[in-house]
Amino acid sequence: MTIARACRPPARDYAGGWQAAGGLLSTLLDLPRLMNLPVSFDFRARRLAFERILDEAGVDLVWLPLGADLEYLTGIQRRVPTFGEVNYTHGWIAGAFVIKGRDPIFLLPRNFVEFDLPEGVPGEVVKVDEMDDGPALFARAASSLPRPRALAVGARTWATATMRLLEELGSPSLVDATRLLNRLRRIKSAGELAMMRRACRIADEAMEETKARVSAGVTELELAEEVNFHLLRLGSRTWSFDTAVWSMGPGDDRDANVRLSQQQVRGGMGLSFDFGAVVQGYCSDFGRTIRIGEPDGEYRHVYELVMAAQQAGIDAVRPGVKASEVHRATRQVIVDAGYGDWFRHRTGHCIGLDVHEEPFISPEDDTPLEAGMTFTIEPSVFWPGRVGVRVEDIILCTPQGGVKLNEHPTSLAVRE
Repeated sequence: MTIARACRPPARDYAGGWQAAGGLLSTLLDLPRLMNLPVSFDFRARRLAFERILDEAGVDLVWLPLGADLEYLTGIQRRVPTFGEVNYTHGWIAGAFVIKGRDPIFLLPRNFVEFDLPEGVPGEVVKVDEMDDGPALFARAASSLPRPRALAVGARTWATATMRLLEELGSPSLVDATRLLNRLRRIKSAGELAMMRRACRIADEAMEETKARVSAGVTELELAEEVNFHLLRLGSRTWSFDTAVWSMGPGDDRDANVRLSQQQVRGGMGLSFDFGAVVQGYCSDFGRTIRIGEPDGEYRHVYELVMAAQQAGIDAVRPGVKASEVHRATRQVIVDAGYGDWFRHRTGHCIGLDVHEEPFISPEDDTPLEAGMTFTIEPSVFWPGRVGVRVEDIILCTPQGGVKLNEHPTSLAVRE
């Protein structure tokens, strides 16, 4: 079975693809055109690039569960996630052996094969029916492979699957496959960037559409529903995480951990939005704060401070700079102004097929940035009972520095 795609990719789709695309800046300049074209990803080229990493790590075999890693290598689409677990009989078995020099072997519950594989997969499929002996089929597939010295396992593999792997493969040493694959996933190709720009544009437009409804008296829940409606209307497959709309300000001890309520929006508050879109599996993550009513002096000061902090972070971005240094540059602006205790989270995180990917733009992460990395810079000041302001955009690291993929303005917005 193979995956059929509508057209050839605009550039080869694996780490190092910037050269094939004619350089990062020319790719950026061409993104408006790429954003409007169907994109085909070269999954075989990705697997070949991954094999080179496996050789360097001394890994003989890989097991990946359904998820972003397997989608990256094969194109098998993940289901839209839900809060409650969606599972089938033998659900633990769902995944694939990624084998050097040959197509993957997928083991999938019948329900998944029937309803979630409209385009097939690039390799053999072992369909596991409800009445089958799941452990026996899994054992048969595993035992058909040469026993590896080192087995790489996806970080989110079911414990049941890991135990069966160790039983059937002679207890090989285990390696974190997700960490190995992140070496490829962290650098975005031209096609991936086009999808991420499209996801960013959808978020930008959803914010603009929703802004017209922001006024005292409307509920946060109503605004969140408005955001989600526009995300879907504009072409997002789903929202990339739970859409959040919440207010903070004087006379209200509410903190940013209460991300959505049926509370009415009222004057004197900062109303923060946090949401994202999904295009061909690629995510955006976006944030803005709108003032309800005329801003007082502190709100204006904090708003300008948060925007300056984000700009300081963007200005610090370039290849070779550590992720932690971008965090420090962003945070220092807020610390110097006396609000450091209220910038209470990391500056950001890489983003792509997952909303939160490594490396993190965080004090403990000393990973050097590379051209082609995409990550958020999202400073905030969350001071319960006083003021709440945040901004969030996706930044691309280029050889010349940081480039913002979002286009929605960050100027102070006020609604009555």
